[in-house]
Amino acid sequence: MEENSTGKYYYSIGEVAKMFGVTTSMIRYWENEFDVLRPRKNKKGNRLFTQRDVRYVHMIYHLTKVKGYTLAGAKMALKEKFSEYEERVMLLETLDKTRKFLEGIDKELAAKKS
Repeated sequence: MEENSTGKYYYSIGEVAKMFGVTTSMIRYWENEFDVLRPRKNKKGNRLFTQRDVRYVHMIYHLTKVKGYTLAGAKMALKEKFSEYEERVMLLETLDKTRKFLEGIDKELAAKKS
């Protein structure tokens, strides 16, 4: 299992929902609608999302909330161009991490100037 930059292997449904500004019920709904999204469940039945699961949520979020696809349209897009959308989302994630890294450096430099 690949550890991410936060040091976590799994995320709760609440954490994933917060990442994308949606409700936990929306995440559960997407889980029922999209075959690709299959988080593990622990003995209590709590969902455990891996980094890959979070990427899939990101793909679904991007298609439905950013691009405005219907669920049927998003399903079709993922079926036809899954690798392309996964690559785009990975690029967006990399760009976001780079931006946060550079903002951190900027804050450090600003603090040293003060």
